Formats: sequence, structure tokens, C-alpha cells
Amino acid sequence: MATEENSEFYLRYYVGHKGKFGHEFLEFEFRPDGKLRYANNSNYKNDTMIRKEVFLTPAVLKECRRIISDSEIMKEDDNNWPEPDRVGRQELEIVMGNEHISFTTSKIGSLVDVQSSDDPEGLRIFYYLVQV
Repeated sequence: MATEENSEFYLRYYVGHKGKFGHEFLEFEFRPDGKLRYANNSNYKNDTMIRKEVFLTPAVLKECRRIISDSEIMKEDDNNWPEPDRVGRQELEIVMGNEHISFTTSKIGSLVDVQSSDDPEGLRIFYYLVQV
């Protein structure tokens, strides 16, 4: 049996929108091999896409797992979260061990958006986790 530290771990977070400057987004991905991939695409003032990759130490990966575990995000459900709209979308996908979640919601501007949603408690957990 694999220990929690050695079990599969994957995380991808995306936030973006399509507007007058095209598809602008920020995305990062923690891969099972320990690689962190980062992409930031902004066409504002003709900026180009930024892509970076690094390998993380086991201690950093362990801390990421702890943050996710402590947040209890794996127990949530996005059925009552706001649907992505013209303002944009956020996506969060996590695999930890044999658990897999995938969330999609609109961009959250502030805690006011969280409080006015149909699932303020679940969306608050998501909001604070992605702010880390």
C-alpha cells in the first residue's frame, strides 16, 4: 500500500477569459513526476506567453498535499457554484491517491460573490484555496 506521500498527486488550476486582447489566462500544474508547469498568457500591449517549468522537492509537494487536505476541498461539489460567464472561468482539478475532483466556476471577484452564491460555504473553501 502506498503511503500518502508516495501516492499519486496531480493539481491543475486555470483562470482566464476571452476578451478584446484574446485568450488571457494563468495556469499552473503540479504533475505526478514533481514538475510544476506555469503559463501566463496576456496579449495586453502585445505581451507574449510566459511558460516556466521547475521540479519541486518532496518537501514542497508534501506541503501542497497538506494544504489541500487541510482545506477539505476534496469533499466539495461545484453543482451549485456560479457557471462560467463572459467575465471568465476558473478550473481546479486535483488527484490525490485514488480521489479525483474537477471543479469549474466563474471568476470570483471578491467574497461578496462567494456570499451571494448558492453554496457560500463550499465556494469559500475554493476561493481561499486558490488565493494561497
